[in-house]
Amino acid sequence: MENQKLENVFSLSLAVSEKERERSAFLSAGYDEETREWELIVKYHGSLSRYASEKIRIEELIAGYAIVTLPETMIEAFSELEEVEYMEKPKRLYFETVQGKRASCITGVTVRPPYLTGRGVLIGIVDSGIDYTSVEFQNREGTRIRYLWDQTKKSGSMEEKPPAGFVKGVEYSREQINEALRSREPEKVVPSYDRSGHGTAVAAIAAGGGNLYDGALTGVAPESELLIVKLGNSGTESFPRTTELMRALTYLVRKAIELQMPVAVNVSFGNTYGAHDGTSLLERFLDNVAEIGRCSICVGSGNEGAAGGHRAGWIAEGETQRTEWNVGTYQASLSVQLWKEYSNPYEIVLMSPSGEKRQLDDRKEGAESFLMDGTRVLAYIGVPSPYSVNQEIWLELIPEEDTYVKSGVWAIEIRALGGNPGTYDLYLPCSVVLGAATRFFSSSPEKTLTIPSTAYKVITVGAYDAAYESYADFSGRGCCFSDQKGLFAGGSGSIKPDLAAPGVNVQTLGLNGETRIVTGTSFATPFVTGSAALLMEWGIVQGNDPFLYGEKVKAYLRKGARPLRGEAEYPNDRVGYGRLCLESSLPVVERNI
Repeated sequence: MENQKLENVFSLSLAVSEKERERSAFLSAGYDEETREWELIVKYHGSLSRYASEKIRIEELIAGYAIVTLPETMIEAFSELEEVEYMEKPKRLYFETVQGKRASCITGVTVRPPYLTGRGVLIGIVDSGIDYTSVEFQNREGTRIRYLWDQTKKSGSMEEKPPAGFVKGVEYSREQINEALRSREPEKVVPSYDRSGHGTAVAAIAAGGGNLYDGALTGVAPESELLIVKLGNSGTESFPRTTELMRALTYLVRKAIELQMPVAVNVSFGNTYGAHDGTSLLERFLDNVAEIGRCSICVGSGNEGAAGGHRAGWIAEGETQRTEWNVGTYQASLSVQLWKEYSNPYEIVLMSPSGEKRQLDDRKEGAESFLMDGTRVLAYIGVPSPYSVNQEIWLELIPEEDTYVKSGVWAIEIRALGGNPGTYDLYLPCSVVLGAATRFFSSSPEKTLTIPSTAYKVITVGAYDAAYESYADFSGRGCCFSDQKGLFAGGSGSIKPDLAAPGVNVQTLGLNGETRIVTGTSFATPFVTGSAALLMEWGIVQGNDPFLYGEKVKAYLRKGARPLRGEAEYPNDRVGYGRLCLESSLPVVERNI
């Protein structure tokens, strides 16, 4: 039997050859070819510190989670430790990018009583970094950034070291950033850059100070203070991983507790790997983090709503259903996930563009490898985990000799062998790593939230077009219970998304002080993050409600949400409870909406 403490796709990563793993961007995530080490997410109890050694590096996070880096040859023995409950490999994360304040009823509480500005509240931005030299993030005393942790920097001198409790990156304090701002060459004092400008744009929407363009770019909470984490690693891998996100969230919550301030956290990353039911270690970790300290975590719902990367089905005993997807030219590799209830057995047949067939039996657990149309198929038939009743069937297509996967129409036929009628879900990777032609032919826009926006206790933010007051079709969607008219992320019964904010043609700050127009749930989320900060200022800082954080902030935002054109019932799978309206979310504010 396979090691039950390892997630299914990690077991497959260990089972394939080094060459096969190298050609799969998904399977190789977390593995260092030079050192032959894995960076892993570990759920544990007690303490792991006594197992730390020169070969095993352990970073204990919070709520019983740790990031462990160790040689591949030691994984089996480490997993057998009594303290270790479950282990997952990291996954890559992708940005969710494809006149918001007025549309979100924010100016009504900033230019009139209670005159909220975010003072006394922290906003944590987990992103691509920030242009800390921009005056949008400064006040009369200097920078509004309390700390900046650049995970991509290598630690050097005593002045360049990671935060306490972590082993990677460099942390810069407010004092160091102010020293850099006084210098003629600030990059030599604090050598941290936002290469893409994504994090700078997000931070400006949430917390821009309004010091440029006559205040046209003023953010939602212009007097809040900032905690910035530049997500990533010091290696050559271009996309950050889930382990880096877990480090970042632990860091932000710990810093907020240390500074004795409430914090609103903005996360604009996600991926499509998982059952989308809140049961992965990353989703469960976010739920645990959301209960520590006085924090609210806001996560974008992703841009997969119209990407064609999801196919859902309902199948009865004896029925056969066929799902087809196109693989475009120049596709270097491709993974396909099938998620189903373990109690319902299926016969599965994979078909290649030339008509080759291969039958898979979901009762035959473990890994297998075979050739179809010159493409190597790595298959893994998984089992339920201690946290989920679902079964995963994973398919990885990698070229055997050619540079690319065989293009054309691939298909899966599913025949239900018994059990109760049930659902299944098929997922492709995030659209940002696929060619435009790679997609399901009959896709399902429902249940296209990216992970970790599926976590129960985060505030999940969709996007709408403020110019037309209409849902943005790219915005990730939840899924409906027919009897409850509700949405869910698995068995929790939680409503997802919670609400929507402007995410189409949003004007914000770019690099070098220029403006830019942006689209995506990445840029809808900071409207809600900034609004959460203002709610916590009103409640905690101003003393109106010292318990206004976490799920209570979510409840206030849901209650204050307003309808959108074309949406007849609320909550729904597209915009949750409606569009963000901060003014109506404050119970004591006289509204004139």
